[in-house]
Amino acid sequence: MRIATYNVEWFNALFDDEGGLLADGDWSGRHDVTRADQLAALGIVFTALDADAVMVIEAPDENGHRSTVGALERFAEFAQIRARRAVTGFANATQQEIALLYDPDVLTCRHDPQGDITGKKGDDGAPRFDGVFRIDLDIDATEDRVEFSKPPLELACETASGVAFRMIGAHLKSKAPHGARTRDRIMRVAIANRRKQLAQAVWLRRRVEQHLGAGEPLIVLGDLNDGPGLDEYEHLFGRSSVEIVMGEGADTGLRLYDPHARRALTRRLGAMTATARFYLAAEQRYLQALLDYILVSPDLAAKAPVWRIWHPFDDPGCLHVPELREALLTASDHFPVTMDIDL
Repeated sequence: MRIATYNVEWFNALFDDEGGLLADGDWSGRHDVTRADQLAALGIVFTALDADAVMVIEAPDENGHRSTVGALERFAEFAQIRARRAVTGFANATQQEIALLYDPDVLTCRHDPQGDITGKKGDDGAPRFDGVFRIDLDIDATEDRVEFSKPPLELACETASGVAFRMIGAHLKSKAPHGARTRDRIMRVAIANRRKQLAQAVWLRRRVEQHLGAGEPLIVLGDLNDGPGLDEYEHLFGRSSVEIVMGEGADTGLRLYDPHARRALTRRLGAMTATARFYLAAEQRYLQALLDYILVSPDLAAKAPVWRIWHPFDDPGCLHVPELREALLTASDHFPVTMDIDL
């Protein structure tokens, strides 16, 4: 079985309110890329992936006028891919949903949120992801109330042969210091936002521990927008969001595993793996970063799965297929990550 995660930059801009595809010459949400070109590129990438399940990060919007599921299933029909059924969870207000496209002949997946409903009062345990998490972010003996801008998608999945497992799709994000003008103000806001992201990672980690403690096979995948050594304020907090979610320092049976994250943790300098590529206009160069992960529980790691980052230049299978290489560059600023596993 092949399971993938893919952050598609501004997927929402490729659909109208009825979920129809906007395959025209107008500009997409990507710089200097038309909607028709981005859709064609995405069709090539999804076809090449041929995945049984794809966790789509920045999926089309869900609101009173738009349907995430409808848009994704129309895209699957357009691309003629096996992963043609979509499921999503709690909608958010960012026009960037988290959703799963999967092959219904191979899998059944349903939204299955865990934890207590909190209301505004919050909960200091592991509440439902559309609720409020209470935690002391700055050790001042006062609890802060934290919410997910993009609540993780919790799924109960079962293979056609009857193997059950859990999936959690996540998109953790530290907001940019919008509105801050002075250097000191920018720093204060950035650090506060960083604290909130780490609090979300703690919240997600508590849910992970619940599943691992219950002996449930678990896959946590998506864009964690963070990694060892990536953030300039990491030294203030000791650990990155990825390390928190993985359970670094915990007993072996309570740790999640991803080979790319593991390599980054053990190699602070030197060659680094990347899943995303961004253009820095001020510096006139590209920045690469490891942001996208497929983390698995120890029982799934023991099955010796094979991970692959579909990087247009670092992966020979992508580099030497010009059509796929160019499609990966056109489709998004992130590249898909897949895991092949015998379930």
